Amino acid sequence: MLYRIEKDSIGEINVPIDTYWGAQTQRSIQNFNIGTEKIPYEMIIAYAYLKKSLALVNNRLKLLTDEKKDAIVQACEEIIEGKFDKYFPLSVWQTGSGTQTNMNINEVIANRATEILGFDFRVKKAVHPNDDVNRSQSSNDTFPTAMHISSLVSIKTKLLPAIQKLKQTFELKQEEFKGIVKIGRTHLQDATPLSLAQELSGYIDMLDKSYTMIENSSTYLKELAIGGTAVGTGINCHPKLGEMAAKQLSKELNIEFKTAPNKFQALSSHDAITFTHGALKTLASDLMKIANDIRWLSSGPRCGIGELKIPANEPGSSIMPGKVNPTQSEALTMVAVQVMGNDTAIAIAASQGNFELNVFKPLIIYNFLQSINLLSDAINSFNDKCIKGLEVNKEMIQKHLENSLMLVTSLTPYIGYEKAASIAKYAYENNITLKEAALKLKLLSEKEYDKYINIASMV
Repeated sequence: MLYRIEKDSIGEINVPIDTYWGAQTQRSIQNFNIGTEKIPYEMIIAYAYLKKSLALVNNRLKLLTDEKKDAIVQACEEIIEGKFDKYFPLSVWQTGSGTQTNMNINEVIANRATEILGFDFRVKKAVHPNDDVNRSQSSNDTFPTAMHISSLVSIKTKLLPAIQKLKQTFELKQEEFKGIVKIGRTHLQDATPLSLAQELSGYIDMLDKSYTMIENSSTYLKELAIGGTAVGTGINCHPKLGEMAAKQLSKELNIEFKTAPNKFQALSSHDAITFTHGALKTLASDLMKIANDIRWLSSGPRCGIGELKIPANEPGSSIMPGKVNPTQSEALTMVAVQVMGNDTAIAIAASQGNFELNVFKPLIIYNFLQSINLLSDAINSFNDKCIKGLEVNKEMIQKHLENSLMLVTSLTPYIGYEKAASIAKYAYENNITLKEAALKLKLLSEKEYDKYINIASMV
């Protein structure tokens, strides 16, 4: 491999000759060979939008020439288009402020902008990564700003549409299964009847509430740290830059961003992300319940509950022929557990703000974006590969309904709790129906029993 010599404040370092990154990126590659986790792609795109917006703002403030502004903007747009993805190789496990990622972005943009201006960046730096691309900025305010941008964009473009799609599929199934009455279950034991549509309505409302909670909590992500620079005072930064940058980003991304009212908080605390991830954890809890219900209700097909039929997507066993497993439920519940674990990691990391800066930023955003991506993908998969193809086993539903002892509950208003309980107990011990038990105990006539046991009225 051929190398070129690059310089930074530490000294000289060899950098691969054909790469757009520079000295500080190369040092990070050499110093942090830790794990396989890389800074998320969404952060790189968010950073490109941020650097583009700041170039435009700095130009308006007469801090950057038209020529350099145009070159930086073009370089940022090319990054957004995905033309330079391979030049952002840094590990999550780097400096806790994300400084090396900020410089990775700055170096790639500066070298590409130099090239756009007609120079060979290996020979001449027509655009400087610090003085031009990073003008009026610090890693300490750009990295948390990119965190908020990437988080909010991912929520709006990936997660919320996925939740809405699953909700709509359940609504279609609710209409399809209308009129089907089944036995309810509490404590994993038989309970009184309800309609299948009513059961599904619970899932629909869970998804609806999670959607609203995530949407409401993510409002705080609209506050951006940019303009705080090193410690929140805005040193080396025009006093209007934060507000102007928020307006430009709002225009670029069609999201109503605003400058954080207190930059000291914005640099040292990640309460907005912690709060929003709490809503993601709530969604994960609801998805765990929904996915578990589906796999329990479809268990069997002959020796389980068996009231629902799930699609046969793939063979379920390498040894048992013809087996079909609830794999989509299993994938979704594993994702739910991962999100719950991410929430703990984020909460602990967010508690580690010391003085003017939290230095767990890469960890926080890595886990946050992983949660969004996993939830979005798993919800879409569960929707498309399971719920859309969900069917009902009416015979099994009817069998369970007729065999349930908890239908006796409807007798309580007429003969009292104790006598109703004696009917259920007698029926269970003698393996007979409730009706047979009521008649044998002479607590009701056949006509009275048929009148009081009205399943339709129970739901």
